[in-house]
Amino acid sequence: MNWNNFEFLNPEFLWLLILIPLLAIWYFFIRKKDTAVLTMPSVKGFKTTSFVSKLKPLLYLLRLLTLAAIIVALARPRNVSVSKKTKTNKGIDIVMAIDVSASMLARDLKPNRLEALKKVAENFIDRRPNDRIGIVVYAGESFTQTPITSDKAIVKRTIAGLKWGQLEGGTAIGMGLGSAVNRLKESKAKSKVVILLTDGVNNSGNIDPRTATELAKELEIKVYTIGIGTNGMADFPWSRDPRTGKLNFRKQQVEIDEDLLKEIAKETEGQYFRATDNESLKEIYDEIDKLEKTKIEEFKYYNYQEKFRFFVFLGLGFLVLEFLLRNTVFKSFI
Repeated sequence: MNWNNFEFLNPEFLWLLILIPLLAIWYFFIRKKDTAVLTMPSVKGFKTTSFVSKLKPLLYLLRLLTLAAIIVALARPRNVSVSKKTKTNKGIDIVMAIDVSASMLARDLKPNRLEALKKVAENFIDRRPNDRIGIVVYAGESFTQTPITSDKAIVKRTIAGLKWGQLEGGTAIGMGLGSAVNRLKESKAKSKVVILLTDGVNNSGNIDPRTATELAKELEIKVYTIGIGTNGMADFPWSRDPRTGKLNFRKQQVEIDEDLLKEIAKETEGQYFRATDNESLKEIYDEIDKLEKTKIEEFKYYNYQEKFRFFVFLGLGFLVLEFLLRNTVFKSFI
């Protein structure tokens, strides 16, 4: 019997087992009264009490065992085996539109904004096993780095390989959003989402961000916007050392077009978030992960194997045995 899957349907009947020790105590105190006693001045010449007569309490024990077996049977013991079947509805198609302009090398997040994003984005991808994900990168222009795919290994390699310098300078938010929307327009997924991240203001590109927003709205694409960058000043790259090739940094005011990002999110029924440090960036992706969940239905099938019959027959066996002993072996002592 597998005790891990064992249960009682009516466990309240088990309280009746308290009667067993009480009845045993009761019998112990009245057993002398239960046997006829012949008083004689002397027992010399008589045999001592036989061994069989000393076993007479066995009859009462069998009655108690009968009662215990019936009580357990009333509690309906049974084994339960559970089989599960999981049904996953159509997942969510997600496009991550990532700003890879030079300002993403700013060091207000550690070690810089781009590297901090990579780590958080990879963790986010790991938590979306049932969804398809694509990557769009943009700076002064935009292009699709990875089309929407269910192969998470490819998406994570793309994230890990992101670097500054792939595109011409500038921040074309409209083009980044437009490319992401274009990736999703043919999607048959139940839910379509763009996660748009930027650290600046729209200053280049030939697509107006509001035009791209209207298109996303028409296609029922939800856009979550993230402004990345601390409040105040941050170390920004501004030149490259001609001798070493290393970037030079200087303090500069952080500028993010929050009004635009809030408008995009509001118009598409998404949300706007501001990441001012590594921890808040992680919390934002955690929050988006909670907001956009693939619906998974789990069906459980229960198979019950009733065990009460065993205890019924066991009780009847004790009762029959008690009856036979009482009317055969112990007949002359009753």
